[in-house]
This record gives sequence, C-alpha cells and structure tokens, in this order.
Amino acid sequence: MDDEADLIAAAQAGDRHAFGQLVERYQERLFAAMLGLIGSPDEAEEAAQDAFVRAFVKLHTFQRNSQFFTWLYRIAFNSALSRQRRQRPQLGLDHDHEGYSVQEPVDPREGPDADLIRSDHAVLVRYALTLLSDDHRSILILRELEDCSYEQIAEILQMPIGTVRSRIARARGRLRELVEQLEDGRLRIGGT
Repeated sequence: MDDEADLIAAAQAGDRHAFGQLVERYQERLFAAMLGLIGSPDEAEEAAQDAFVRAFVKLHTFQRNSQFFTWLYRIAFNSALSRQRRQRPQLGLDHDHEGYSVQEPVDPREGPDADLIRSDHAVLVRYALTLLSDDHRSILILRELEDCSYEQIAEILQMPIGTVRSRIARARGRLRELVEQLEDGRLRIGGT
C-alpha cells in the first residue's frame, strides 16, 4: 500500500501498520523541520515523536481537506512552540544544523577565500535565526528552509495569507538587521 490516501484510510480504520508507513514516510522531514525550529536534536526528536503520537490519537479528526503532511506539521509546530515557551532552548554555534546550511551561488570572479567568507556568513545567519522571536523563526523555517508555499504556511500556522506575507517580510527584515549587527560588531555572538 503506497498511496497516501489508502494509507490514511487504513490507519483511520485502525491499521497500525499503515500508520507506521506514514511515520516512515515523514519522520525525517518532520525531524528536520523541528530541528530548525528548536535547535536541539534531542528536543527535535521528542517534538517529532510527540507529534506522531498526537496525530495517531487525533487521526479520526483528519478530514482530508489538506495534505496529511501539512496537518502533521501543524500538530508538530504547535507542540514545539508550546515546548519552547515552557523552556527556551540555548543554541551554541558549534551545533550541527545538518541540512540547513546557507548555499549562495558561486561567482567565478571570487577570490580563494570566498568559501570561508560564505561559511562565516552562514554561521552568522544561523545564529541570528536563533535570536528571532518564535513567530519569526517558525515562519522563516517554513518558507526558506522547508520551502512551504504561503498557502501551506497559512494552513500550518492557522493564519490568513496576508498575515503570512507580512510576517515573512518582517521576519526577513529582522533577520537582516541581526546579521548586519553581528557583521559590524554592534551585536556579539553569545551576548548583546
């Protein structure tokens, strides 16, 4: 059984194996999204597992008017944001953000230190991302790292598309400000 709709129908009918296949299909992607949001691999794994448990319990409420993954994401994001509000995570710069490196186009006219400069800039961007509010960080992760459409983000975060657009614009602006402050020394890594 490979078709998502068939798996969902079987899982809603009580087939645990079908739900297990849905978990296998989406666990890595959900973990990556939670890692980007939370920062800690252990916390991200717990958030993803918690989301699958909640999805299993609430599977009967899934009405198929959205994609299963979008519905699952909404559960995971709500859970992760609740967890974050209870305990604000601390990220270090040595934390591995596997899969989330900032890749910029390579210009053949760049000097030999261009890769190092890009790498340093990526570290600043990742650090600045940890400084954003939960709302700004989550919306940027969905848009920029997970490549979700505005419609998917609106559904996941349960807000109008206009709010999604304006929040993304504000989040990008704030991220840009933080990176500029880090680059020119007005803001230091590990301090203010």
